[in-house]
Amino acid sequence: MRKIFFKFWRPLLAVIFWGNSFIATKIALNEINPKTIIALRLIIAVFFLITAAIISKKEFKISLKNQAGILILALIAVIHLWIQITGLKYTTAVNTGWLIGISPVFIALLGFIFFKEKMTLINVSGMFIAFFGLFLLIGKGNFLGIGFISHKGDLLVVASTVTWAVYSIVNKKISLNYSPMMTILYLFITMAVIILPFAINSGDINAVIHLSFRAWIAVLFLGIFCSGVAYVLWSHSLSELNASKVGVFLYVEPFVTVFSSWLILSEVITLITILSGLIIISGVILVNRSK
Repeated sequence: MRKIFFKFWRPLLAVIFWGNSFIATKIALNEINPKTIIALRLIIAVFFLITAAIISKKEFKISLKNQAGILILALIAVIHLWIQITGLKYTTAVNTGWLIGISPVFIALLGFIFFKEKMTLINVSGMFIAFFGLFLLIGKGNFLGIGFISHKGDLLVVASTVTWAVYSIVNKKISLNYSPMMTILYLFITMAVIILPFAINSGDINAVIHLSFRAWIAVLFLGIFCSGVAYVLWSHSLSELNASKVGVFLYVEPFVTVFSSWLILSEVITLITILSGLIIISGVILVNRSK
């Protein structure tokens, strides 16, 4: 058991941080808007990663060729976060945790459409199962009751899974010569440069100045642990373990979110919510089965 723990503690801890990111974001949303949360999270993460890179003696070299790819990824990532956090403003952290889990379905779908990646009957069946769970979750059992206005939060979160799928597909096609940590650092710096012009105004600055202690804890958690520590732990895990073994830990993330939402935010967890989430996860597992 001790060997297993020391082998897998990094990806498990990273997933625990990411699972709690929706709770921290929900807390911060009570006092600041999505673009300000993104800006603060990125600034804090950049300082953390620069410190980590200096301590680990990483080489700070910049390639203009690589930066073109970083810029493309940063644009997609900023749009992704903006849509996701705006959606979280209008829905629960519980729903968000389950809905985010459907991202692999859209990744597989885009790979099939644009790059003719192979899909088996099992993979296609998994897609239909995952989408059934998605509509069951959003409509709370009433498929016909789903509306663009009444369920805008959930639908925006689903839209963010599409942008994440686009990011993942583009990331696979862009070749970068940076180490994982430096890639993340330069990505976050570029994202911060993109979002800051939208977040620097008197209203947003005043809101940040008057942030409560609880909101600051949430923002610091997002920047240091969710965008800093978690990404470093994840990159270390990928360098030491098989990617498929590390990827399995992502299935734990929704359960972390559900438990923390109940414990910290006192969100109501219904039987239909749990059932829908399990159906989504089951479908995603089938989609990820070897083709």
